[in-house]
Amino acid sequence: MGLSRLSEVRAAGMSTVASQFESTARLFPTSPALVEGERVTTYAQLSGQARRIASWLDAHGVQRGDRVALLAENSGDYLALMLGCAFRGCILACQNWRLLPHELKHCIDLVAPKLMMASSRYAGTLEECGYDRASVRVLDDTLRAEWAAASDQSTFPVDPEDPLIILYTSGTTGLPKGAVISHRAELARNAAWRTSYRLAPEDTFVAWTPLYHMGGTDHALATLMQGGKVIVMDGFDADRLAQIAVTEPLGWFVVMPGTVDRAIAALKATGKPVVGVKVCGVMADLIPRHQIAELSALVNAPFANTFGSTETGSPPCSGDLLPIGVVPDKLPKTMSSFCELKLVDEQDQPVGRGVPGEAAVRGPTLFSGYWNAPETNADDFRGGWFHMGDILVQHDDGTFDFVDRAKYMIKSGGENIYPAEIEGVLLGDKRVQEAAVVRQADPQWGEVPVAFVAREDDSIGAVELAALCREKLAGYKQPKGFHFIDFDAFPRSASGKVQRHELQARLEAQLAQK
Repeated sequence: MGLSRLSEVRAAGMSTVASQFESTARLFPTSPALVEGERVTTYAQLSGQARRIASWLDAHGVQRGDRVALLAENSGDYLALMLGCAFRGCILACQNWRLLPHELKHCIDLVAPKLMMASSRYAGTLEECGYDRASVRVLDDTLRAEWAAASDQSTFPVDPEDPLIILYTSGTTGLPKGAVISHRAELARNAAWRTSYRLAPEDTFVAWTPLYHMGGTDHALATLMQGGKVIVMDGFDADRLAQIAVTEPLGWFVVMPGTVDRAIAALKATGKPVVGVKVCGVMADLIPRHQIAELSALVNAPFANTFGSTETGSPPCSGDLLPIGVVPDKLPKTMSSFCELKLVDEQDQPVGRGVPGEAAVRGPTLFSGYWNAPETNADDFRGGWFHMGDILVQHDDGTFDFVDRAKYMIKSGGENIYPAEIEGVLLGDKRVQEAAVVRQADPQWGEVPVAFVAREDDSIGAVELAALCREKLAGYKQPKGFHFIDFDAFPRSASGKVQRHELQARLEAQLAQK
């Protein structure tokens, strides 16, 4: 092959989210792409809107690689803006409206956005963060009119490795890190999702989980790249979700920890069979096992025994489905065919079967590193593998079991909680001598944080500590219980670090005696 032709050969393999969506829109111009309440947007309409938004962004100085920070609830405008960024080659930094102002400000300042945008509901929140209201563009009728007046003929260079979105995940300091996800990763995640769960291009996706989460963005983009319908919901509504499930071919009936019981009740209340559900649920490790059996029986589809992350997508272990109507006695995971996975020890040497090790992953679904975090990236991507910070063990049959998080993370109702942040708040009070936060199983949220505390001053109790946390932490991060012990009762390593796994075992033993 002559070298002069290599550029054309490479270009032929450079699909992006924008180009894939545009191809689909040409195939199905009159098919519904977005449904929001009574409003239906066809693929042709959404394609034109996305192109006009790209031109509008360009006219407002947003160039390839620039960041646009968005704070908003789920909406059709949110997804249209995401596609507009895909066409322009810029990056949408999706902000978490559940965070407190100082946390949110950290996330926005981290990415140094060229443009800040918010829905009418959350524009005031950005003012609370200290930003001038005049610097924030609001998703309102005025903005929509500006978008409508822009050109839909402009084209912009975009590469598959260009970042498309930034989603935030907790870091070792307790403050969120910005995970950069490229066009390439989103294309690969679409393939992995559909292959693992046998989903059809025409399957409908209900975008009720926040679009600042992987669960919302990945699956909405995947659906729009395939020609399916995205029904946009402003948060979880069990009755609405159940009504959709009995009328639409959902493919994947997505429920998160903390919502399964309500989904079951709503489905029973309809008295009707679901339509076209091929798989249900997510994060089986955090769902009460009797609910796994009950939900899968109701929708007549297996339960997804997933193990992935914002950084990896549905891999590394998205290949296992739990049988319909069966209460599982264990939750073995099967490796996805869209990644490579190895388990390593503290020296990054492979461990044998039956030996716990940290999961190290590589493959096309991987993110592109954390924004503006060179030291973290150098450590987490050492040796050309992404080290997840999760401990797994592989069995003789090749399946994996989740053991624990090496970088101890609590997952509550789909939200990530890093204990160090809570501990920092508790230890900020001079009446607290020591504090350590561990996870406690919860029937609604999967896991919740609880705190072990040693007091310098006995005048501080659970009421005072709870008030302190309410002042400093978002609601889902607040400890759901406090256990007071002596300072010397904290188990420690040789270096003096509190050993959480021993406190975890102590808590579980206490709960078992009740």
